[in-house]
Amino acid sequence: MLVEASLSRWPAAAGGVPRLINLSENHTFLVEPSAGGRRTVLRLHRQHYLSRTAIGSELAWLEAITDQTDIPVPRPLPGADGEIVQELEPDRFAALFAFEPGEEPKPDSDLVSLFDTLGRHAATLHNHVAGWEQPARFVRPIWDAVGLLDATGLWGDWRKAPHVEGETLETLSALDARLRSDLRTYGTDLDRFGLIHADMRLANLLVDDDGAVTLLDFDDCGFGWFLYDLAASLSFIETSPQVPALIRAWLGAYLEVRPLKPEDLKMIDTLILLRRMALLAWIGSHAETDLARSHRDTFAADTATMARRYLAR
Repeated sequence: MLVEASLSRWPAAAGGVPRLINLSENHTFLVEPSAGGRRTVLRLHRQHYLSRTAIGSELAWLEAITDQTDIPVPRPLPGADGEIVQELEPDRFAALFAFEPGEEPKPDSDLVSLFDTLGRHAATLHNHVAGWEQPARFVRPIWDAVGLLDATGLWGDWRKAPHVEGETLETLSALDARLRSDLRTYGTDLDRFGLIHADMRLANLLVDDDGAVTLLDFDDCGFGWFLYDLAASLSFIETSPQVPALIRAWLGAYLEVRPLKPEDLKMIDTLILLRRMALLAWIGSHAETDLARSHRDTFAADTATMARRYLAR
């Protein structure tokens, strides 16, 4: 097994026993120590997805967040050679992290207080990147309309997702055009567009016994609209009756840390639907995952229903 044979690269994981705990964009393994050590988490990256430079850029931001903010995030652990990113086989990269305690929040629980924390975390991150000097050769994806809606986007083509056909295809094509137009009008000024987490959904959070919220999985961090972080936090729960209250909680906490303009607030529905289209593309290109299988039957039709309301505004 590739992972087990490679653990000796990291002093913190050498001799440990890996167990797969998640398959999404990457394979994530919990590494149990052989004796007397601490648990670690190994992320084995999907091949031909992100370059070594891009992965190193993500981890550089994580280290800066740890050093310069109070937001709990995973701590990357270097290999025996001092490198944080390890190439286990050609174009197959891996990174090791310290284990973080906590539980993933459940979609059917009361999420209002959680979204209060998420809004504050997001605003803190957005303030941080405004003053952070990025390292040379900092490379991350661009999550704009082209990066998320084009057929060649990093997450795939939403047109090839399950059940995108007939009237649903027509509706989503109209939505695609409307989103591009609305986002073009909104623009990418520095006060609204920059480096973001881009995937702050429930599955990427850990809540500990004291209520502290650790942000996980910066693997999709990139350049996008700041309020896309709000949209991403609603991933797969966009139709929940909690959503209006969650948006209010997120915005209330965010505004205590960082200002927003009226034109920003008007774009929330636009960015929620942009995220929804991105997830539709992801479901189509990641059919082998449990997450994609669990949403494949209804996601396109539900997105079209949301789109009709948006287009009718």
